[in-house]
Amino acid sequence: MMIHEITALAGKEKARKRIGRGRGSGRGKTSGRGHKGAGSRAGNSRKGAFEGGQMPYFRRLPKRGFTNAKFMTQFWIANLRDIVAHPDFAKGGEVNAGTLIQAGLIRDAKRPLKILGDIGEAQKLGVKLDITAERVTASARRHIEAAGGSIKEMGTRRDRVRGVNRASEDHTPTNLTKKLKRVRKGEKRREEFAAKAQTIAGKNRPGAEPKAGKSDKGKGKKQKKKDS
Repeated sequence: MMIHEITALAGKEKARKRIGRGRGSGRGKTSGRGHKGAGSRAGNSRKGAFEGGQMPYFRRLPKRGFTNAKFMTQFWIANLRDIVAHPDFAKGGEVNAGTLIQAGLIRDAKRPLKILGDIGEAQKLGVKLDITAERVTASARRHIEAAGGSIKEMGTRRDRVRGVNRASEDHTPTNLTKKLKRVRKGEKRREEFAAKAQTIAGKNRPGAEPKAGKSDKGKGKKQKKKDS
């Protein structure tokens, strides 16, 4: 027997911690709980971030700004490599949320489906797939279309609310949200301001005919009176 054969098994089975077996064991009397306090009582539990009553670390940190984390869309993802490797799709066929759930590649239909374009070590996709999903990446689209497959990209709920057509190349929202309306309004205001500034600059340039002001009108009346 060699030493590496022994050390490979060392620590595989850990001995149970025996408590309350007398002072000589090191865990007798209070059984490792100490004297008094919440920790010595039955049913005690505390949060991982508890610091003994002082102000916890996450409350000491300053919170600034805004995060979009809670508005993030979470997808079920499926790679072309995993789809083709599964026996159900080895010869191609329909790929959608229902068939992927049946194959065990995604869990359920509670989240939108996104198809990714990783095909592993293969240079190209060898089977024809008819994809129906909320999102399909550009690389996945390229591989599927090169193999003669079809893609129906439906878009997420957020895409439909914003009026984004995922089937077209232009993904500009047609239904303006409050933020987009504000952006467009700001752009329009800047354009109007630039046009106004340009007209003012054109009037003030040398060689432009000056407008007759109040003082000029008054002078003209006085001259007419003198002539009469």
